[in-house]
Amino acid sequence: MQDHLIHLLIGHLAIVKKTVKCFDKVIIGIGKNAEKRNRVDKNKMKEAIEKTLKAEKITNAEVIIYDGLTAKVAKEYGAEILIRGLRNGTDYEYEETIAEINDEYSKMDTCYFRAGNLGYLSSSMVMELYNAEEDVSKFVPKAVAEVLKDKKNLLI
Repeated sequence: MQDHLIHLLIGHLAIVKKTVKCFDKVIIGIGKNAEKRNRVDKNKMKEAIEKTLKAEKITNAEVIIYDGLTAKVAKEYGAEILIRGLRNGTDYEYEETIAEINDEYSKMDTCYFRAGNLGYLSSSMVMELYNAEEDVSKFVPKAVAEVLKDKKNLLI
């Protein structure tokens, strides 16, 4: 099955909540992943993430849509550290390789935050449930669930 991408699951939100406690400003990037296919219009997802941040009273995070290499865009925004979420040991191995490349390429360090008890959750699993017309609202913030309910927000 081709992997699909929903930009904000409750696991991502948990990482954002941890991150904003540690940094003065956090930039949440909606980029293009060559290995995954966006299923939701990026602008609609950006709006949903911003709505979620507001509902969670998170004021030190900004949402951007970008093309290109994450580290390069992060540098353009003045970021000093890249944040990555980890679900499990397999994620660590994958993310560590990316971190090494980013360090070599951009001289940016990477900070990892654990997903904790949400480590079982992935975008592809949620999309599989969604495609089977199952309710996925418990896996995504309310604003994202609203975007997913409106089928015209989906990219086929």
